[in-house]
Amino acid sequence: MDIVYIRELEVETVIGIYDWEREVRQTVSLDLEMGTDISAAAATEDIENTLNYKSVSKRLISFISQSEFLLVETMAEEIAEIVLNEFNVRWLRLRLGKPGAVRQAKDVGVIIERGERF
Repeated sequence: MDIVYIRELEVETVIGIYDWEREVRQTVSLDLEMGTDISAAAATEDIENTLNYKSVSKRLISFISQSEFLLVETMAEEIAEIVLNEFNVRWLRLRLGKPGAVRQAKDVGVIIERGERF
């Protein structure tokens, strides 16, 4: 299995359970590893034969920036569903962080894996 990745993608959104969090936009940060086969892209040098990380990034930026969630767990599950279903990815690992949510920590969040490794 090959992995195409995106690191530290930052998007502003409405996320949180407190009233004040529902009134402001906060930054979430994500790292995404997507299991795929890059051999066809490598052999042909054709972008149509690869998992296009720019397309994935644009889709997730659009989705996250237009969404509102109470929990990072729910957002993570929705992101995983988009990537698995819309981009023909068989496996992914997602780290979704909410920087600044705990004053003494640089970042807090969740890491999930979905799909089947091949």
